[in-house]
Amino acid sequence: MRFSRAFICSIKETPKEAVLKSHQYLIRGGFISAQSAGVYDLMPLGKRVIDKIRAIIKEELDKVGCEEVGLGFVTPSELWRESGRFFKYGKELLRFKDRKDGEFVLGPTHEEAMVSLVRGRVSSYKQLPLNLYQINLKFRDEARPRFGLMRGREFLMKDGYSFHGSREDMLREFRLMEETYKRIFRRIGLDFRVVEADSGAIGGSGSKEFMALADAGEDTILRCEKCEYGANAEAAKRVKPTYAPFESDLSGEIATPNIVSIDDLTAFLKIPAYKTVKAIAKKALFDEGEKIAIFFIRGSDELEETKALNAIGANELSDANASDLEAYKIAVGFIGCDFKGEEVLTIVDNELRNETKMVTGANKKDAHIAGVHVGGAHTFADLIAVQDGDLCPVCGAKLARRSGIEIGHIFQLGDRYSKPLNATFLDENGKAKPFIMGTYGIGVSRLIAAVIEANGDEKGCVWNEAIAPYLVDIIVGNVKDEKQSRLAENLYSQLLHEKIETILDDRAVGFGVKMNDFELIGFPYAVIVGKNATDDRAEIVVRKSGERITLNVDQIVERIKESG
Repeated sequence: MRFSRAFICSIKETPKEAVLKSHQYLIRGGFISAQSAGVYDLMPLGKRVIDKIRAIIKEELDKVGCEEVGLGFVTPSELWRESGRFFKYGKELLRFKDRKDGEFVLGPTHEEAMVSLVRGRVSSYKQLPLNLYQINLKFRDEARPRFGLMRGREFLMKDGYSFHGSREDMLREFRLMEETYKRIFRRIGLDFRVVEADSGAIGGSGSKEFMALADAGEDTILRCEKCEYGANAEAAKRVKPTYAPFESDLSGEIATPNIVSIDDLTAFLKIPAYKTVKAIAKKALFDEGEKIAIFFIRGSDELEETKALNAIGANELSDANASDLEAYKIAVGFIGCDFKGEEVLTIVDNELRNETKMVTGANKKDAHIAGVHVGGAHTFADLIAVQDGDLCPVCGAKLARRSGIEIGHIFQLGDRYSKPLNATFLDENGKAKPFIMGTYGIGVSRLIAAVIEANGDEKGCVWNEAIAPYLVDIIVGNVKDEKQSRLAENLYSQLLHEKIETILDDRAVGFGVKMNDFELIGFPYAVIVGKNATDDRAEIVVRKSGERITLNVDQIVERIKESG
């Protein structure tokens, strides 16, 4: 490709809405163009990168026996009603009706559609296992689409679904997909971690996320400094902390006028925060309506909202205000863990089980109770947010918090979808059983942004050679110089003959503009044909390291072949 004829629209200015460097460089380098909020068109450079990522994914999946299909972008809503997700998925699921009043959704994921494809067509255990995948557009109606391809409304995703006759076989496939994903992400050039994760709206009994390590990541992971344990903050666990002994003579009801915060309470009573019980009240939205939920954790801890959501099986949580609570006769700021009220859910953190001599609200204004034993009559769950420096649940070493970008997620679904959708097969004994399933996703368009966030520098993109839009950028210093132009054309022909993807920057613009575009777009190598052309020499510039090597022209092609 010749730069002078290519549809490459690089710009100097950084768009005001672009905060992350991936968003900035993708716009400035001419990889993507914003069509509307959270919806982007791929320009030729972006399409080349995404096609290469797609090819790597397909090659690795096909190698282990997966088969590619193509499902419709639009899914009948009745399938989502059958699975129970039509309302549970929330407002991010775009629902609409056609001219015949038929109800449909734009699928953010395709568990229901894939089960519908398989049921009735796979009827015997002899046809199992089966692993089908697609690389297709998805739509999620994000309330606040932002960060370019990192969190858009329309996105390209690889989603795969496996069908099995037993849980053991599903776990075998789950482990196979984990190893396959590792190979994919290594080939793309990412430093990543596999971590335990929350299954969210997909459901199932267990899941793992693949997190690209990057400072701009929206997710937080906790990883052990010594062993391989890692988890998304939404699912992280820890060894229960050992607290310093503290003795207090406080007992019974204590007047605490206007003491509504943990900081004020500990200062007033002269006790550490870990001896208090903190109450966090939320409004919980369920399919059948709304309820008040109160979560009790140690005063020195913070609530992890995803854990809280899962503990009660709600669709959404939002803050409860004073009027919401007063309607249920809840003493705002003085809620005790023995509170009982109709239509009010109460959940206590696991680490408070059987704790003694705790201070908690008295369930009436301006009063707390000391000496409380948190007995076994409560409903307990893991509610706390694991912090940097907490101890690993596997080996006891310290955990460290790190930002990450979710690039892949695999789930052990079991019969979460096959059972409600009545998708069954006949086992060895002729008995009908629901398929045992796994599901495996990769955010394909998001990978472009993740690579830039992880590997880009202050000048622009730095692509792995496997996914770069072109491997080599031949830069002609002065296109009016006949010697330079002829030498560049010869190099261009030789590289193309060797099937090395090359772009020839033959534009009649300044050398500085060409170098800026080389660095911004991130071609792995530049070959600069300048004044040295009179000596039949040219310079290779390595984008990642900045290394510069001047060689005879007849050495250039071989050197690039060796490097690539």
